Amino acid sequence: MSKRDYYEVLGVGKTASKDEIKKAYRKLSKKYHPDINKEADAADKFKEIKEAYEVLSDDQKKAHYDQYGHTDPNMGGGFGGADFGGFGGFEDIFSTFFGGSGGRRRDPNAPRQGADLQYTMSLKFEEAVFGKETEIEIPREEECETCFGTGAKPGTKPVTCTHCHGTGQLNVEQNTPFGKIVNRRVCNHCNGTGKLIPDKCTTCGGTGKVTKRKKISVNIPAGIDDGQQLRVSGQGEPGVNGGPAGDLYIVFHVRSHEFFERDGDDIYCEMPITVVQAALGDEIQVPTLHGKVNLKVPAGTQNGTRFRLKGKGVANVRGYGQGDQHIRIRVVTPTKLTDRQKQLLREFAELSGENAPDENEESFFAKVKRAIKGD
Repeated sequence: MSKRDYYEVLGVGKTASKDEIKKAYRKLSKKYHPDINKEADAADKFKEIKEAYEVLSDDQKKAHYDQYGHTDPNMGGGFGGADFGGFGGFEDIFSTFFGGSGGRRRDPNAPRQGADLQYTMSLKFEEAVFGKETEIEIPREEECETCFGTGAKPGTKPVTCTHCHGTGQLNVEQNTPFGKIVNRRVCNHCNGTGKLIPDKCTTCGGTGKVTKRKKISVNIPAGIDDGQQLRVSGQGEPGVNGGPAGDLYIVFHVRSHEFFERDGDDIYCEMPITVVQAALGDEIQVPTLHGKVNLKVPAGTQNGTRFRLKGKGVANVRGYGQGDQHIRIRVVTPTKLTDRQKQLLREFAELSGENAPDENEESFFAKVKRAIKGD
């Protein structure tokens, strides 16, 4: 029995908009829903309505339907879901015609680069700042010295795989609506190597490789930061069939410092001074990563005041200059005072009055007092 026109099923014209198509579908689907409509043909009508909406609500399907109707010239069937039972799927078709496992043959004995390795190294704060030369030990696969990488017991050698005839691939034939398609897949008998090992080497178990620990010298550049990595060329897993070795990537974790903090190439620290030093000024010694330096603190320095020591930060790891050191002053208020010290501070407060000795700025404390009084 031929299918009805989808536009006729929904009761709309060919120029109907998406909203009109959706509105018609909602109205008819409610009317013929099997849970609501108990007529014998309600389920079939509901299915027909749903199928029509799925096509007409999709711009691509609608355009295709408007041109070809219910017949799809490319598939030889109609809308509504063609059954391709027994067919391996479109990925098999694409892999057969456009490469993948079924495209150009890959020589199983061709040279291949070895895998990359990753190593996490922990550094002290100063080691990251100034760099260092060190030696690390990493586990990695090496060529078996017993069989020289062949995987075969000494005195024997691998033989050509009888299943794939040395190609490393098997041809699998499938009958499809297009006819017979040949899909190439990796040979599961030799794992794509094209060779079988009747007598395996007892040292490596036929893999041709053994795991060893190797010592590698590493030159860590000055300025390396937490989370950055360094590539050591050619120190990864060895290549296959004479291919080049992979690379070793060292990821750095930098431990924190008890006094310094780092942000990029800049160093930050906090220097405590007394109330007297802040009020009268002083010259203090400040530790830096490059040694102690003298810093002049002017009289009247406030808590939180910042100073910058140019060039006392970290050298940029790529050679783009040197960072600075930033110092934040923390004025420490004494907590244990003698009676004499307390008396002197009271006298100082009386002499200061409500106005600070600054001629250009009103006393901060006077402002606070007025705020409390509500003036």
